[in-house]
Amino acid sequence: MSATGSDPELETDADGEATDAADPTPLSELPPSSKLVYKVLEYEGSMTQEEIATESRLCPRTVRYALGKLEDEALVTSRVSLADARQSKYRIDE
Repeated sequence: MSATGSDPELETDADGEATDAADPTPLSELPPSSKLVYKVLEYEGSMTQEEIATESRLCPRTVRYALGKLEDEALVTSRVSLADARQSKYRIDE
């Protein structure tokens, strides 16, 4: 295969950078903190922001930012916690 040959698994985005066509999910476009928060929710299930911060060892502000990005992409949903109505529980949207 030549160095200029194209790989059918790779496509280029608007900036001309190679992207993986096999992984078209919006998760691949998110920052690392969002990916980590998503994985924590995937493994642990429904959690509050505080629980996610503790489990992921990210600061609360970073967790808030990551959850906002995940909610914008409709990957995560939130509900009011029954144990404490001042908090929300986050879970992966299925």
